[in-house]
Amino acid sequence: MSQNVQERNTALTKKRWLVLAASCLINLCIGAMYAWSVFAAPMAEELSQLNGVTLTAASLSIVFSIGNGDGFITMIAGGFITEKLGPKWVIFAGGVLFGLGFIVCGLAQNTGMLIVGFGLLCGLAMGLAYGQTISNSVKFFPDKAGLVGGIATASYGISSVIVPPVGNMLISQFGVRKAFIFIGIFIVIVVGICSQFIVKCPADFVPDGWNPPAAKSGATGAADKNWKEMLATPIFYVMIVMLFLGAVFGMMAISQASNIAQSMVGMTPAAAAIVVSVLALFNTFGRILCGYISDRIGRINTLTGVLCLAIAALGMLYFSEGSVVLFYIGICMIGVCFGAFMGVYPGFTAGQFGSRNSSINYAIMFIGFSAAGIAGPMIVSKMLAATGSYRPAFLLAMVMAVCGLVLSFVYRAMAKKNA
Repeated sequence: MSQNVQERNTALTKKRWLVLAASCLINLCIGAMYAWSVFAAPMAEELSQLNGVTLTAASLSIVFSIGNGDGFITMIAGGFITEKLGPKWVIFAGGVLFGLGFIVCGLAQNTGMLIVGFGLLCGLAMGLAYGQTISNSVKFFPDKAGLVGGIATASYGISSVIVPPVGNMLISQFGVRKAFIFIGIFIVIVVGICSQFIVKCPADFVPDGWNPPAAKSGATGAADKNWKEMLATPIFYVMIVMLFLGAVFGMMAISQASNIAQSMVGMTPAAAAIVVSVLALFNTFGRILCGYISDRIGRINTLTGVLCLAIAALGMLYFSEGSVVLFYIGICMIGVCFGAFMGVYPGFTAGQFGSRNSSINYAIMFIGFSAAGIAGPMIVSKMLAATGSYRPAFLLAMVMAVCGLVLSFVYRAMAKKNA
């Protein structure tokens, strides 16, 4: 290694923590996406009065569904742009577009404008910013990829705990329209500033004091693969389906947590609202904890354990009717399991296909999560409508988690064969 490269690596080893901190603040802002439930009801009331129609929060669910399902498009596009221009300006553009989306929502006169503002601008902007903060952070920490992937994704998840009370306060004092606008302006400013501290991680970066470990038996990710080579690898399809199966039960629970608590356990709306916050906290905790654990025992071992835990948790929820304690244990375990997949998968993807092209590769892998974000809420809603109960949905989720567990062993066999 030349002296210039060594000096650069030394400087970046110190600076990488600042890059991670800036990335976390950016994700905290972009995570305002999950505060939609706070705005939905008052915005529905506002539009009802304006247009002389009857709208409810449920009437506007299409807005959130679109915003939650289209981010992978810009994650992929942003990955290609980042390879040429670096992540700073991609993240900056994402922050500006996200804030603009909130401002458009504040000016909305109908549902169509909400779809444009939140569903399209915010959803697509999330893909630009979130995808690059995660992949760039993981590249800077090959020695702590699981932990840092967990921290970076947790900063996005914790927003669902922090932003709702802030949004409620602004709505009560200024109204829902000004709340949207104020938060939008704040996001543009914060992301605009923090993005200037983002530095692209060089492809040959090695942090001071760390020696890349020799390839272990069963590891197939020694060589960097571009997206075409990744898609030509059968193990990719095992991984993306496993991500879908590991995320779908979490999205089922998150989308209906309050209603499930009221319907199955008999909680009051106020008590059910606490369940939503508790689920978000354990989701965040799971990202960091399991990311850290995966650095110690390996990504696939962690995911296998998480899927076993998820099966047990879903079983608890199935039998929790009338039992607050059993319900809380099950929902907290689901939060940890869902968070684990979000925290472990950035490092899992980089470890399998190399870090050089991880911006694009992880964006493509994220399609599995986006599909779960669309399928999860639809599955639980359809099964509730068909059976009048949430319990069959938990049974189906258990079957899906078992399928994910089987795939974790399929992955091991394929990895061992290709080693």
